[in-house]
Amino acid sequence: MTTIQDRPLPGLLPGLSVAYGRPHRDGAVLDLFTSWARRTPDAPALIDGGLTLSYAELDRLADGIAGQLAGRVRPGDLVGLCLDHSAALVAATVAVARIGAVHLPLGPRPGERRLRAVAEQLRPACLIGDPALLPPAHRDGRHHPVTAPGATGIVAAFAESADGAGTDGAEAVRAPRGTQYTVLTSGSTGLPKAVAVGQTALGALLTWYRELTGLGPGDRHSLLIGVSFDPHLMELWAGLTSGAALCVAPEAVRWDPAALTDWWRTAGITVGVLPTPLAEPVLDRPWPADLPLRHLTVGGDRLRRTPGPDVTATVHNAYGPAEATVTTTVHSMAPGVEHGAGAPPIGRPVPGAIVLVADENGRPLPRGEAGELRIGGQGLAIGYLDADLTAERFVSAPDDLDGTDRVYRTGDRVLMRADGVLEFLGRLDDQVKVSGVRIEPAEVEAALERDPRVRRAAVIARPAPVGGAQLLAFAQPVTEGGPVDGAELLAAVRPWLPEQAVPSVLRLVDGFPLDANGKIDRAALLKAEEAEAQQGAERSAGSGADGAATPTERTLLRICAGLLGRSDLDPSDNFLDAGGTSVTAARLLAALEEEFGVRLKAPVLLRQPDLRAVARLVDERRPGAAAG
Repeated sequence: MTTIQDRPLPGLLPGLSVAYGRPHRDGAVLDLFTSWARRTPDAPALIDGGLTLSYAELDRLADGIAGQLAGRVRPGDLVGLCLDHSAALVAATVAVARIGAVHLPLGPRPGERRLRAVAEQLRPACLIGDPALLPPAHRDGRHHPVTAPGATGIVAAFAESADGAGTDGAEAVRAPRGTQYTVLTSGSTGLPKAVAVGQTALGALLTWYRELTGLGPGDRHSLLIGVSFDPHLMELWAGLTSGAALCVAPEAVRWDPAALTDWWRTAGITVGVLPTPLAEPVLDRPWPADLPLRHLTVGGDRLRRTPGPDVTATVHNAYGPAEATVTTTVHSMAPGVEHGAGAPPIGRPVPGAIVLVADENGRPLPRGEAGELRIGGQGLAIGYLDADLTAERFVSAPDDLDGTDRVYRTGDRVLMRADGVLEFLGRLDDQVKVSGVRIEPAEVEAALERDPRVRRAAVIARPAPVGGAQLLAFAQPVTEGGPVDGAELLAAVRPWLPEQAVPSVLRLVDGFPLDANGKIDRAALLKAEEAEAQQGAERSAGSGADGAATPTERTLLRICAGLLGRSDLDPSDNFLDAGGTSVTAARLLAALEEEFGVRLKAPVLLRQPDLRAVARLVDERRPGAAAG
């Protein structure tokens, strides 16, 4: 029997790298939430620690926020949410949809200067958040308090004049008709790109996801993904359109796999989504018994391992760029089965999606040959809020490709097997994934070069010791103005960048090696860095970790050096300042438990001023330590 995924294509030879998802079903978004609020008004819609909001209560809260925005925000206007997971975030998301405006999720800490650049570029009609963290035009504009349980000091801030123009007379950017939300992705110009995603594309995605997981009344779905990361929109609206309860994950579980699985159990989570960098350490551990979790969707980066036979949930390895509405392909791995070693494939297209593996001219390749993945079909975004960028990446489909007139060039290198399953091989361009977020090194370079102390910068990605990628920055200081400190430069660049784009290491250089074409020789830079790191490791091996006074400090420095890819660590270094992330923190917690039998909580670890204090804490909590 020929399935729709493998059907012959008009004008195309059999055996080409083209696959169709089964026919999609349209699905409502806002109307489904409203329907559940009427059908099951007393059912829990949002659970945040000790706070529970029913569907009726959340509906009324959203109505109140919509009333505050009405008259000031028009359909198609951008409304930026500078909020973390909370009742205010969820209610504001519903409110923005209710008035026909366009949701722009920015997160609680988008970076002061980055947020200012976004506000100047896109001119959102309203920003909702803490006024102290908003850019000047919104901080000094008109404010309306946003009232929500657990929220204090949150306002809806307006910067534009009554006629919709900005304070300098420039018009605000408006999204195309039918846009549900817009998210920011990294841009090579140094400014993020805004992707506009349509209501029908999101509705179709949610219909597929509810069918995949069986999500419905009585279920509890985690609300964990970072707010500015587009899978957050899938998990939020999946809960609200299914009659299930959204459960806000405590901050600590995003750093600690053991704490996460404990929370899944105590909160009764039945369906969840995890970014790949957090999912891998969870799958590395023995799977806890008696978890209620039925389905776990993993995405955002290449998954490098399959679930073990002890995992009792179905694990879905999902792939998809923001430009194709979160998920384009999926490979599902049933529980209690041996799935083999190595990286699982990214699978087959979801309903409504069309995928092809193309050569450099955009023509489909034979199956088994590697090329660029291009995506068409129902899930495509409307485009960027920039016509030139849209024309560059959303291109015409091959004339004989059925069912779509345009495709998105992902820049990802893939291979389609004979059975139609896609294998992910890497990137074709300079873009990299860091902790599941797409980063353009050029954006990081541009942020560094904004500093008047930097003449030129180069940013290189290399494999991180714990998997994924790690950013190294090299900065050439200006000759005038006195000495420059690398740590100060890193601190200065943080407000311009999302957390994942801040380099793990910054080296100051007198100049850059050039290749035969006169461009920076990045391979030579990386080779020199690796040689210096090797020399540092040899020095440390010969003399013990520099400055380490106790065996615990020496062991801790050795572990951190392996996790962070640095040989120059000192006990006086702070873990986060030295390049630590949520992923490496989780790995460090696991390593400390294995090495010393001490289980620290992530907040306790991160509160320590330096590694010496962490070592002291480990000694205090080791089994058999004397009471103090």
